[in-house]
Amino acid sequence: MKPYPKYFEKIRIRRDKDADAKTEAPLCQWDRCREPGTHRAPVGRMREGEYFRFCFDHVREYNKGFNYFSGVSDSEVARFQKEALTGHRPTWKMGLNSSTRSAPDFAQMRSGRAGYYNRMRDPFNVFGADPDTPPRQRKARPLETKALETLGLTPQATSAEIKSRYKELVKRHHPDANGGDRGSEDRFRDVLQAYRVLKQAGLC
Repeated sequence: MKPYPKYFEKIRIRRDKDADAKTEAPLCQWDRCREPGTHRAPVGRMREGEYFRFCFDHVREYNKGFNYFSGVSDSEVARFQKEALTGHRPTWKMGLNSSTRSAPDFAQMRSGRAGYYNRMRDPFNVFGADPDTPPRQRKARPLETKALETLGLTPQATSAEIKSRYKELVKRHHPDANGGDRGSEDRFRDVLQAYRVLKQAGLC
């Protein structure tokens, strides 16, 4: 038997992939630990992108006690979950509004990449309303204009003014208050129809 058979020449030893990483890695940041810090662990809330370096045993222990929402109220956690549906980016109300504006319940303090939208320049007022810019007036449609005229209001009437005027006319022309006057009943019917049109349009 030969001392070095040909079969030994075909034997290959698999290289340890983590060997280089262990030699180049910094020391574990756990107190009094001298092992290489080969694993990353997040620092915490509002410090996204920053990591501790721990060894395998200590990163596992750190992750067991890690809580991203530590010290945050339940309402803030619920808000974070709601904003996560849109990637923590500002959203706008849809429908018939007097002006386009960001949703009022959106958190102003955001972290990570989402915080970029609080710091970015917005010269064309795309992501929020400029306080110096007057709100854009909504143009009423013909049917809405006619309904407002029925109530005796202008197209610039606010929601509170429409509701107040509607209550006033209903009390004045209700069948129980006009003594059975047929003309007043027709007027009462027109007021109800006008208010229904304005409500469906989202003006009140």
